[in-house]
Amino acid sequence: MRARMRFIVTNDDGVEAPGLATLAAVARTAGDVVVVAPTGAQSGVGHALTTDAPIPVAQLAAARYAVAGTPADCARLALTALAPDADWLLSGVNGGGNLGADVYTSGTVAAAREAALLGRRAIAVSHYVGRGRRIDWEVAVRRLRPVLDLLLVRPLEAGHFWNVNLPHPVDDATPRVIFCGLDTRPLAVHYRRDGETFVYTGDYHTRPRQAGRDVDVCMGGDIAVTKVTLEIAAE
Repeated sequence: MRARMRFIVTNDDGVEAPGLATLAAVARTAGDVVVVAPTGAQSGVGHALTTDAPIPVAQLAAARYAVAGTPADCARLALTALAPDADWLLSGVNGGGNLGADVYTSGTVAAAREAALLGRRAIAVSHYVGRGRRIDWEVAVRRLRPVLDLLLVRPLEAGHFWNVNLPHPVDDATPRVIFCGLDTRPLAVHYRRDGETFVYTGDYHTRPRQAGRDVDVCMGGDIAVTKVTLEIAAE
């Protein structure tokens, strides 16, 4: 019987992204890690899958693979071919929040959702970025480690996965971990016409907030943890 847990770590920012390295480092404190991530940025691709063409996979090192496909492709390949004995799939850390309606468009979340669809346990992790600021990945490690420790031992029913969003407070405070629901309000959708093109001008930072839900919790400075239910598993 294997003594240590085994984790698949993937993302939608690409195999060289700092958020992926951060998540892998935290996961290694709890078990063994197999990285299976896209070759490059796949942000915003949602649950796109490649089923009509071969998917190139390069082994970069032991237990480290770069996939010329989407995050959902990475989850499928990892769980069925590259590391089928994994205990968990972890996706992230995304450089930017995946809150409320974002779960439908996010590649980070799609990888976790694909794992749940395959009957496996999964956690998606994202980091909200304050306007004009950069993520301090060392601080992110300190904030994420206790959250991961908490969720790995918490019951997770089939057909569900965890969606975690780290906040970006202006100080080095220790945020609370708040279990909350998804914000159900849509994002404001605005475009500016520029000749024959349209440029998205919506403001992510001023999006509507429902009190006590994930947008409000994370943008208010705490860690938002949401159990997402697959529609096919909902009663």
